[in-house]
Amino acid sequence: MVEYDQLKFKLESLEKPLERIKESLDLDSKTKRIEELEADMESPGFWDNPEKSNMAMKELKTLKSSFEKYDELQRKLEDTKTLIEMAEEEDDASLVDEVTDEVNSLSDKMDELRVETLLSGEYDDCNAILTLHAGAGGTESCDWCQMLFRMYTRWAERHDCSYEVIDYLDGDEAGIKSVTIEIKGDNVYGHLKSEHGIHRLVRISPFNAAGKRQTSFVSCDVMPDIDTDIDIEINEDDLRIDTYRASGAGGQHINKTSSAIRITHLPTGIVVQCQNERSQHQNKEKAMQMLKAKLYLQAQEANAKNAAQIRGDVKDINFGSQIRSYILQPYTMVKDHRTGKDIGNAQMVLDGGIDPFINAYLIYLSTGAKAGDTE
Repeated sequence: MVEYDQLKFKLESLEKPLERIKESLDLDSKTKRIEELEADMESPGFWDNPEKSNMAMKELKTLKSSFEKYDELQRKLEDTKTLIEMAEEEDDASLVDEVTDEVNSLSDKMDELRVETLLSGEYDDCNAILTLHAGAGGTESCDWCQMLFRMYTRWAERHDCSYEVIDYLDGDEAGIKSVTIEIKGDNVYGHLKSEHGIHRLVRISPFNAAGKRQTSFVSCDVMPDIDTDIDIEINEDDLRIDTYRASGAGGQHINKTSSAIRITHLPTGIVVQCQNERSQHQNKEKAMQMLKAKLYLQAQEANAKNAAQIRGDVKDINFGSQIRSYILQPYTMVKDHRTGKDIGNAQMVLDGGIDPFINAYLIYLSTGAKAGDTE
């Protein structure tokens, strides 16, 4: 049958890309590392150091995950071949739709694993600290900030990641002026580093009585949560430390005392804030960890040939500096201005469906190819 011939051809066209993925995964090196880790775990005293053992377990889980995902694709490829052979032998046209779904599913899963092979940056396997700041647009921008906060927390939930609010400042009338969240999961920073920059919204504002279209902006800053002790010296005289009362919608992040901490590094102007811990001391510790990470990244950027791979350029939160536009009127479209990727279903994106943009950005960083480019 013609349909099965076409499906066989498409399936065969996936075999070479699957081999390239296997090479990119470097499974031989991963096998050696797995053996080393398992040997360490059997050695006396290994489990006496919780921090070291937890890091080893996390690394082992990540390494084994690569094997599991590749093996699943290889198995799915062979199973689909068998299904086509059976359908052809029985001349059964009723299986065409099922086989088509299997081939398309295999292709999609290969794309996902291909993107994971691009997550090889120094900090890509770290958790991420993401900060949103409302920019030009007043109350409209504060509302936009809250929409983006929802978008990123929905993305985290979709990927079985946990998140915690570190700092939160309500808008004057509605929405959020600024919020910092820590997102924990596999390769979170590697995925979310694509989100660093200015996000632009165009819509008919619910806060505009005239019903006119309005443009508003929010900046998104993403940094890796480097959990190891960073060897960087900070002069206490270079710091301004302010305390304030935590704010927000309520719950464990709200305190009746001034336990929230804001640290300003005077030479660089870097500001970090934390209010989610139970005590002022704990908030200061977390804020200092964030400051060290930012200073470390800044030092890395100074020596990097391509600073954008670590942290994007800081731009004004205003017209002409956006990395992505979300247009809700007069039509709906979300467009990434760096990669050229666009999606017509804006609501899907705002519900956390940002993976197509993340994948396009990772491919762009790796190959320089933009959406729509031909090989």
